[in-house]
Amino acid sequence: MEKAIIGKKVGMTQIFDESGHVIPVTVIEAGPCVVVQKKTEEKDGYTSVQLGFADVKESKLTKPELGHFTKAGTGVKKYLKEFRLEQAASMNVGDEIKADTFAAGDKVDVTGISKGHGYQGPVKRCGGHRIPMTHGGGPVHRQAGSMGATSSPSRIFKGHNGAGQMGLEQVTVQNLDIVKVDPELNMIVVRGAIPGPKGGLVYVKSTTKVNRVKNTAVQISNNPQKASGRNPQKASARNK
Repeated sequence: MEKAIIGKKVGMTQIFDESGHVIPVTVIEAGPCVVVQKKTEEKDGYTSVQLGFADVKESKLTKPELGHFTKAGTGVKKYLKEFRLEQAASMNVGDEIKADTFAAGDKVDVTGISKGHGYQGPVKRCGGHRIPMTHGGGPVHRQAGSMGATSSPSRIFKGHNGAGQMGLEQVTVQNLDIVKVDPELNMIVVRGAIPGPKGGLVYVKSTTKVNRVKNTAVQISNNPQKASGRNPQKASARNK
């Protein structure tokens, strides 16, 4: 079953598992969210739900936004996000979604806006190398260097490393494990890092990845030119 919720990044810390190993985790204040709008296949062509998160003063909203919340009768919310969920048809306007929607062991994708670093050069932005500091390098140690040929193709290819805006873009970290869920504090603790600064808005959704178990069985080639094809016993012994 697909699940989704809106939250805020609280920060990172570490916890210890039962074996005493340190696990780096990120704490997310997830929900409570309320269903503000429901879209159906008959009326809109697809099924989805719009969730609202974080209370806000009515004076901070425009008249169209106030009308949208008045029609729903859910109270005004600061953030809205639409999710296409399999069980959207069974959800209704006004339903509340809390952190206990998820459980420890679930795998999720977390989407947020990465930290902005402003205008940066190619060394910091793209991981480029600076030129040698000695032997006549000149005052261009951290510049991009050659961008390509002159007469042919007489242009710079798209995607070439160079200076520009760094960060402040939507990033999704996939397949994170939920380590702990605290319904009383509306907290979800996930293993690893997620994008954005402290207090940044994040969307937590069931992962779209499918974990594949690697086949550990010995694969014997049919090609006689390969060692496994000439002598399968050696191949079996080597893979033990």
